[in-house]
Amino acid sequence: MPRILFVSGSLRAASSATATARALMQRLEGRATTELAEIGTIPHYNADLDEPAAAAAFREAIGAADGVVFVTPEYNYSVPGVLKNAIDWASRPAYGSVFKGKPCLVMTVSGGALGGVRAQAHLKYVLGGMLAQVHPGMEVVIPQAGKKVEDGVLTDAATLDFAMAEIEGMMGANTGA
Repeated sequence: MPRILFVSGSLRAASSATATARALMQRLEGRATTELAEIGTIPHYNADLDEPAAAAAFREAIGAADGVVFVTPEYNYSVPGVLKNAIDWASRPAYGSVFKGKPCLVMTVSGGALGGVRAQAHLKYVLGGMLAQVHPGMEVVIPQAGKKVEDGVLTDAATLDFAMAEIEGMMGANTGA
């Protein structure tokens, strides 16, 4: 069974990004082993420091995964700092990190009408710079995401069906299916 790591770019308790990840993880039950990464305890990146335990755990979770699904909001036309920080810790050594060749899928959420398209472009650029294998499928952008969440889980069936098709595409590309 494939192992999929979900990474939410938001720390908010009522995060629509995390609600989306939870819904997709539920849909993958019995088809994949899933885990939601904890990035909120990783300290600010500083190359002068030894790798902190939280950063090491994140890097190890990425390494153990067959694929990584990022679900992130857009902050100020880009990715949230907490997500970029976590990626910066896991991106070492340059050009040889756990991201090299790792299948990754990017999804974005937004309270607005654009669904986080600018953050999606930025995150794909960052992942490409680390030689990650960014899934080339259709972009999963979820506009007005907060209106689609009930009890901490995204409930919009059409959105989840669309997102699942892309996850299945990433998994199929990764397994050769």
